[in-house]
Amino acid sequence: MFLPFFDNLRKAGVPVSLREFLSFLEGMKAGLATYDIEAFYFLGRTIMVKDERHLDKFDRAFAATFQGLDEIPAEAVLNAVDIPADWLEKLAEKHLSDAEKAEIEAMGGFDKLMETLKKRLEEQKGRHQGGNKWVGTAGTSPFGAYGYNPEGVRIGQTESRHQRAVKVWDKREFKNLDDTVELGTRNIKVALKRLRRWARDGAADELDLNGTIRATAEHGYLDVQTRPERRNAVKVLLFLDIGGSMDPHIKVVEELFSAAKSEFKHFEHFYFHNCLYEGVWRDNRRRWDAQTPTWEILRTYGPDYKCIFVGDASMSPYEIAYKGGANEHWNEESGETWLSRARDQWPGHLWINPLEERYWPYTQSIQMIRQIFGPDRMVPMTLSGIEAGMKALGR
Repeated sequence: MFLPFFDNLRKAGVPVSLREFLSFLEGMKAGLATYDIEAFYFLGRTIMVKDERHLDKFDRAFAATFQGLDEIPAEAVLNAVDIPADWLEKLAEKHLSDAEKAEIEAMGGFDKLMETLKKRLEEQKGRHQGGNKWVGTAGTSPFGAYGYNPEGVRIGQTESRHQRAVKVWDKREFKNLDDTVELGTRNIKVALKRLRRWARDGAADELDLNGTIRATAEHGYLDVQTRPERRNAVKVLLFLDIGGSMDPHIKVVEELFSAAKSEFKHFEHFYFHNCLYEGVWRDNRRRWDAQTPTWEILRTYGPDYKCIFVGDASMSPYEIAYKGGANEHWNEESGETWLSRARDQWPGHLWINPLEERYWPYTQSIQMIRQIFGPDRMVPMTLSGIEAGMKALGR
């Protein structure tokens, strides 16, 4: 019965092996999750998900395979479904407060609940909206969907509203960890951690525990040793495309900027529009009267810097290929010339593109920049994309 589950996991992109699936079956056979739906879910997730990026994919595959697992269909109720008492007790312990348990006892327990439901199903005619007696929706009856009652049986509802019979796989709390989706600041930090080169610098104000133990043993008295704090020594130069077609991507670019600024001690940033030309700027309010010559940037920051461009690379091909092709000013040299200089100055270079990768083949300017930088040096702004980019920069 679990083979469709295994098949759905593979189709969803969860790299589950046959050995892991067999371990899951062994856990089920051992009775680790016999009557507890959530335990069943967590057992499968613990055994078959090895990377947090696949948690959301697992949830989707689980929901597709076991849809309705926590529901008691009306037909089954009318046929007197036999639900183990110990299962009900475990669910009560997990989901019900003492006050709610008392309400159930006052009503007569589960048998009374099922009896009442059967009677109302037989009496009810048509759909019922609201109220507190009939089987329907958006009310306080114990039966139906989209309502509230501490002793409810869910019938025909695809989501939880009050978390009284919550399906943890429907909540999908880890959906932003999917490696195919755009990122938030937290996930960008996770991806940027791939680019690290540790070094100790600054004042010796961090306790050196091993050194203290060694010195104390050698001298016969407490000899506290300190050392400089270990920091990420990678130097990052960030160029950010601003304005025009980048406006829809402002939020995610801000998150990338925030994450990079907190992750790297040696961090510099500049803005450009569409393509790199003879000037860049730090303050967008003074982009015309306070530009920094690009030649000065090339001379100031050595080849030990990792150079990252962030932009959708979507523009007229003339803006890259021709003198005078820029859309806001006359450029004496082509954008391709300046991008090639940046590529040669900083061998560790990367272009992060917030535009979905599936659209790249249809934009000529994207293909032109990929040709200048190298096809593996443009990555999408997803968790897997940035991780691949950090790996390329680390080589």
